[in-house]
Amino acid sequence: MSKKDSYKTVAREAQAMIVEKKSKFIANVKPVDNEADALEYLAAMRSKYSDARHNVYAYVIDENNIFRYSDDGEPGGTAGMPVLDTIRKQGLVDVIVVVTRYFGGTLLGTGGLVHAYSTTARDGLSAAKPVIREKCDIVDVRADYTLVGKIQYMLGSDGYAVADTIYENDVVFRVVCPLGGTDAFIAKVTDLTSGRARCAVTDTRYVDREF
Repeated sequence: MSKKDSYKTVAREAQAMIVEKKSKFIANVKPVDNEADALEYLAAMRSKYSDARHNVYAYVIDENNIFRYSDDGEPGGTAGMPVLDTIRKQGLVDVIVVVTRYFGGTLLGTGGLVHAYSTTARDGLSAAKPVIREKCDIVDVRADYTLVGKIQYMLGSDGYAVADTIYENDVVFRVVCPLGGTDAFIAKVTDLTSGRARCAVTDTRYVDREF
C-alpha cells in the first residue's frame, strides 16, 4: 500500500467487457495493497477463466515502485504493455488489471489487439471508479444550534467535505481536512464563531474523492 499522503488508485473491484470480431475481452480490475495481493488475484482470475486462450495482466504497486505485465501468449507488445500503459496514463497505483480473451476465430492484427486490450482495460478502470486517496484529519466541530447556519455556509462555500452531522444537545459536524490544512481550518472556525465552536481532531485516515 502506498504511504504517500495523496495518490491515485481505484475504489473497488469491477469488470468490463467488449467484443471485437467475435473475440470477447473481459477486464477484471481490483485495488491491491501489495504484490502478493496482486498475484493472488491473478491466480484467481486464471482459475476462473481457465478455458480462455489468454489471461493478460498488468499491475502497479506504489511501494518500491513495482510493476509487472504479461502478454500471456499474444504477440509481444500487443497486450500486457498496452494494459500497463492504460494504468500509467491515469496515474494509478495499487491496482491490477487482468484482461481475459476468448478467441472468436478472426485474427485482429497487431493494431487491433492493442486497441482491444487498451479499450477493455480503460473500461474496466472506469468501472472501478478512479479516485484520489488522500490522508486527512477528521475534525469534530461542536457548536450550539444558533451557529449551525453560519458554519454550514462556511463549509459549503469553502468546499469542505462533511463526513457526518450529529444532532445532540449541540450539533457536531465531522469535517474532512486534508493534512496541512487542519490548523488553518480550526482557526477559521474559531474566528467565525468567536470561539463558541469547539474543534477536536478525532481521527486521521485516507479519504477517497473522484477526479
